[in-house]
Amino acid sequence: MPRLVPLPPGLAGRAFSIADARESGLTVGRLRSGDLAAPFHGVRVPASLDLALLERCQAYATRMRPGQFFSQLTAARLWGAPLAGAFEPDEPLHVSARSPQRPPHTSGVIGHDLPAGGASASNRYGLPVATAADTWLQLAALLPPAELVVVGDHLVLNPQLFDPGDPRPYTSIAALAEPLGAFRGRGKRAAVSAVVRVRVGAESRPETLLRLVLVNAGLPEPLLNRELRDSAGVFLGRVDMVYPEWRVVVEYDGDQHRTSSRQYDRDLTRLDGLRRAGWTVIRVRKFGLFERPERTVAEVRAALVAGGYHP
Repeated sequence: MPRLVPLPPGLAGRAFSIADARESGLTVGRLRSGDLAAPFHGVRVPASLDLALLERCQAYATRMRPGQFFSQLTAARLWGAPLAGAFEPDEPLHVSARSPQRPPHTSGVIGHDLPAGGASASNRYGLPVATAADTWLQLAALLPPAELVVVGDHLVLNPQLFDPGDPRPYTSIAALAEPLGAFRGRGKRAAVSAVVRVRVGAESRPETLLRLVLVNAGLPEPLLNRELRDSAGVFLGRVDMVYPEWRVVVEYDGDQHRTSSRQYDRDLTRLDGLRRAGWTVIRVRKFGLFERPERTVAEVRAALVAGGYHP
């Protein structure tokens, strides 16, 4: 078997377009070699490369035309939105273009033709991606109401730990709401209904869904991710949700308690300290949110009433 011609240094180990390959002197035969794969028409990648979402987008970007950008569900994933379903290798990429530019029509990609001024692109991981606010508006026609609020909460979150490589929040509630008055596309009613329920402070999809379960059941809206202190000002802990007036804390127990015994022990110590300081702590697990939410509502309601709440 003849030895493969090494790829030029500028192409080795990454995705590249056939046009770039030909400019580098690679032959058609070399581009058909078994060490290369073709995830999209006109694109080659090392066959050994694991094409997760970002890598697939980077591969496709090698053939994108000016004015095209990732949008809809693909943009949401690039913004890290906690969608209900994980990215699958065969999931098509969504790519939009504003008129007069044309969207792509090729296998593995869903093209969207947007009116002039219909959306704008920003830079995310070096890729052209619909802005966070435009992405959210595009999702209004695709997601159930609660999931649209989940994504909104994620996009406006100002996290406790700042990552200089990923400045947040990605957008604001005001920026989500601003275009709705003039918007005439699909999903307007869903977006108008959802934007008033978006809050700054929810740090996970379950936290948002739990808040909505409680509020939809007619309970007061809790404050999100607040620090609590005792009467002497001593720090007791930071909690997911709190009703200060009735001294009730609601905590969602996520997978970190299953995967990290150290985190589990720290949380138990924190919650015990809150109880000693006179707070009622309601711990909600996956079952209590997704399978029997009515039990969770009843438990929280009982704790609020015991604290003096009058429905």
